[in-house]
Amino acid sequence: MKILIVLPNWLGDAVMATPAIDLLSKKYPDAEFTFVGSFVTIEALKHHPQCQKAVIDQTKESDKNRFKATLEFAKELGSFDLAITLRKQFHSSLLLRATKSKVTIARKSWHAKLFGLTHTPDIKTNKHLVLQYAELVFGGKKDFDESEVPPLKLYIEPKHFDTPTMGINAGATYGSAKRWYPDRFAEVAAAFSESFDILIFGGPNEVEVAGDIEKELLKRGVINYTNLAGKTTVKELCENIGGCSLFITNDSGPMHVAAAYQVPSLSIFGPTRHFETSQWKNHKSIIVREDIECAPCMKRECPLKHHECMKRVTASRVTETAKLLLN
Repeated sequence: MKILIVLPNWLGDAVMATPAIDLLSKKYPDAEFTFVGSFVTIEALKHHPQCQKAVIDQTKESDKNRFKATLEFAKELGSFDLAITLRKQFHSSLLLRATKSKVTIARKSWHAKLFGLTHTPDIKTNKHLVLQYAELVFGGKKDFDESEVPPLKLYIEPKHFDTPTMGINAGATYGSAKRWYPDRFAEVAAAFSESFDILIFGGPNEVEVAGDIEKELLKRGVINYTNLAGKTTVKELCENIGGCSLFITNDSGPMHVAAAYQVPSLSIFGPTRHFETSQWKNHKSIIVREDIECAPCMKRECPLKHHECMKRVTASRVTETAKLLLN
């Protein structure tokens, strides 16, 4: 059986889709998966043992009209027994239709209806995104119990560190509203520096934030750290996070990578819905957040300009909560 899965664009969302993919794998053990996604999601998920082909969707960057580029891309991919998109987006619905696959599944939308996809379930958002994806890949049929939905999983071997290692992830691609403060991350890292070596994580756009943490650590006399921001491949990012003994993070893609490896994690939430995107089935995880009137606002930047959802989370509170997590 040939199955096409159009992955979400974001790393964290793609990692949260791995339980749904594993449920499909269990139902169709002989299936051959083709993954289509962004560069980062393909790099993270292409190692799945049933993935026969992993293709980066470059239709948006094409010098042709994207509609035409999508039709040509579908022709290259060919037809499938089952084609699913985990994006609620016009061109992904078009892609599924253009592959002329037997069964096509997408969330309910005007464009999914326009292209006559065979299954367009109306998936409610009042539950964890992992459960939304699991329901979606089965065409809206919830013929499984929540307990049957497996943890997140990445098929990349974690790195082994000779000494206990703590990861710090101050970035969050979604926007500044999701980001706690570099000096507070550094204060927490310094509190654990006698027991843990420190790894500072960050993507190419988060080098400056990571550099601020580094400066704050040096001010506190901490030298047993390594700044990896902007220096790792996606695979290396996963390997390094997977080897950590403790992970302190914003709500972000790397947070879900840590969950996939069951790394003890403390996640700082502000403007986003923690019930929808918290670490799925990582029993070694804990959330720190402020339950204030304007949160979760789901905005990229604080619309009220005060950022109280993050300002009220102190470094001492995060440090003490992380100690409780470890104990």
